[in-house]
Amino acid sequence: MKTVILDSYTLNPGDNPWTDLEKICELTAYDRTSPDLILERSMDAEIILTNKTILSAETINALPNLKFISVLATGYNVVDLQAAAARNIPVSNVPGYSPPSVAQHVFAMLLNHANRIAMHDQAVKNGQWAEQEDFCFWTAPLIELAGKKMGIVGYGDIGRKVGSIANSFGMEVLVYAPRPKPAPDYKPFSFVPLEQLFREADVVSLHCPLTADNEKFINKNLLSTMKSNAYLINTARGPLINEADLAAALTEGVIAGAGLDVVEAEPMLPGNPLSGAPRLTITPHIAWATLEARSRLTQTTVANVKAFVDGKTINVVNGVGKA
Repeated sequence: MKTVILDSYTLNPGDNPWTDLEKICELTAYDRTSPDLILERSMDAEIILTNKTILSAETINALPNLKFISVLATGYNVVDLQAAAARNIPVSNVPGYSPPSVAQHVFAMLLNHANRIAMHDQAVKNGQWAEQEDFCFWTAPLIELAGKKMGIVGYGDIGRKVGSIANSFGMEVLVYAPRPKPAPDYKPFSFVPLEQLFREADVVSLHCPLTADNEKFINKNLLSTMKSNAYLINTARGPLINEADLAAALTEGVIAGAGLDVVEAEPMLPGNPLSGAPRLTITPHIAWATLEARSRLTQTTVANVKAFVDGKTINVVNGVGKA
């Protein structure tokens, strides 16, 4: 079956080949596809794979041969699911490929904040250690995680992994989950309302999908309820945060700092209000991008496509066919 990958490069910049997919379909992979080229490149495609390239209702309805869409990610808001369902086109995603890598990134952010790794590395390289009278020095207070409260918003696979690691550091885990979830076997752990979590947590880490109901829910009002020494981490979706409100909170010292792997518009635009915010660490949406995670993503995508080619479907998110 004729298959097109619209944005292959971030998943496979050369170290994660599409060899297994090429065995089961007639594959054309584009590193990137601008909006004006989507129809031209996809017109004959029966299967489309996309990561961040948007497949709108208008686009889906303009592709006469399209039979299956597989999203190269867990989140699938780039595809108009209703339009695909109306044409009986299954849309699949890739769940569960990234928890170890994303959770690791969360704690890379947190440990950098707690131990001021980058700050002290730069201080040493600037010659400040050589100027000291004592054998050690620190330019800001260091933080021990044991006994602190980790607040986790969203308790899917990644949230559970973050909670388990937090427990290993001796942290108390607070979780907000809008739907009932089974509790882990470690303690201290508790499910709490969202407002209580933000009020009590020393660290808040976001692990929820982006929906119409929670867009920009991290705003001035919610940030104002946090402890002044609290730290906010977002490795989920950028639009969960009102960026102007967070920039103001960081500038005014409402919270101690933040670590972001995602922003509202990516790549990050020069005019983003967070660009000059203090006490902020930003990485370029890389929490998911270890080779190990990308390899798992590729293999599940191959399984998604093979299942469809074999007359069945897996990991379906729009209710078409057998999930």
